[in-house]
Amino acid sequence: MRSLNLDQLRSLVAIADLGSFAAAAQALHLAAPTISLQISELEARVGAQLLQRGRRGALPTSAGALLVQRARGLLREAEETLAELGRHAKGLAGRVRLAAQTGVAAHVLPPLLLPLAAQRPEIELALSVLGTHHTLAGLLAGTLDIGIVTLPIEPQPGLQCRPWRRDPMLACLPPGWSAPARITPAWLADRPMIVNDASTQMQRMTLAWFGAAGQVPRPGIELNYTEAMKSLVAAGYGAAILPIEAEADDRHAMQLRPLSPPLWRELGLLHRPRELLAPSVWPVLDALLGAAQPKPHTAQAASRTKPTPRTVRT
Repeated sequence: MRSLNLDQLRSLVAIADLGSFAAAAQALHLAAPTISLQISELEARVGAQLLQRGRRGALPTSAGALLVQRARGLLREAEETLAELGRHAKGLAGRVRLAAQTGVAAHVLPPLLLPLAAQRPEIELALSVLGTHHTLAGLLAGTLDIGIVTLPIEPQPGLQCRPWRRDPMLACLPPGWSAPARITPAWLADRPMIVNDASTQMQRMTLAWFGAAGQVPRPGIELNYTEAMKSLVAAGYGAAILPIEAEADDRHAMQLRPLSPPLWRELGLLHRPRELLAPSVWPVLDALLGAAQPKPHTAQAASRTKPTPRTVRT
């Protein structure tokens, strides 16, 4: 049996509700012969008589009553699907898959995306906490729509990368350590370190900072979850070099010191060309682009490398 035709089902339901071919034709703005042809084709398709025709109109047979019952659900689902597709095409509904690193997901994204959630409640945001390597793989595989990655990365065919944010990297030290006002590679190299694993841009940046000064650090723990790394620092397991995206909260005490020479973590927005993105992705991308930091001038950048040494709770 071939698939059912929604127009024919709509005509059948109209006849069952209104009691005659003529009334159904008028309600559906169709010619009476068109309604008759649709019902004849539908009966031939299902192999059963669906309507009992008489002088006073038409009544569903037992097979017709069963099909009318099922047709109501099919027609309602079809209308809901069309309405949802319309909202999707206008960017009013849909699922947006976004990936970001731990600190960005915890501290940066909520104030940016909460207003969007209130304005576009039908857009579902699926946030994954991933490093740059896995984010890039997800974008290339089509399982992500937008990725926030650590720069630099190699140009990727089919993906666009835009600079987005620049955060200072600071030395995170256990609260009991006696430390200078500014932390150098030579001072930190002799102390236990908590670092990101070898697959991450963060570890490469950290090792390059030590290497430029001819130093080799002592990694003791490798871990990619930033908040857990901060907890280990606060517990005294070692120091870490991490980007600080926001003022710390009140969970664990640790010391923050600026690095000498300074080090920055550059972030970029990675996504397919806009014309290839679902319309529901556009408002999320626009909200993120609207929060992009302007590229600082050299003097401004230098002024931001002098934070006051302090003990914070993170």
